[in-house]
Amino acid sequence: MQDLDRGDFQETVSQYLVRHRSILDVLSKLQEATARVNRAIAKAVTNCGCLGISAHRQEFPDDTSFHNLKEYMDTHLNGSLCESCREIIETEIGQCFFYMAALCGLLDLKMDDILDSERDRLSTLGLYNLT
Repeated sequence: MQDLDRGDFQETVSQYLVRHRSILDVLSKLQEATARVNRAIAKAVTNCGCLGISAHRQEFPDDTSFHNLKEYMDTHLNGSLCESCREIIETEIGQCFFYMAALCGLLDLKMDDILDSERDRLSTLGLYNLT
């Protein structure tokens, strides 16, 4: 399958965004889509069990540099997504992308420009911009 470029995706979303074209609708749909991602991940843990969460305080040596900190940080995840949960979560994340593209379109913003700017910012500042 041919890769869809982000600009084409945003244009496609704009063409199909008819009923929920109000900025208020798009904002609430984006929030709902994000909540559905959270719920799908929670269900992978609580209903399916393919994922587990073992949360604890992050611990690392006092003399660890910020650059090496990632080596000591834990995701708190155990297991991996089963095919069914993966499909559901991918669908829910796709809805987030849809409403994010819709939001960009309504505000006359280009997702490509935003993503390129963010990538450049990350590349320029590296890990240190995240502190």
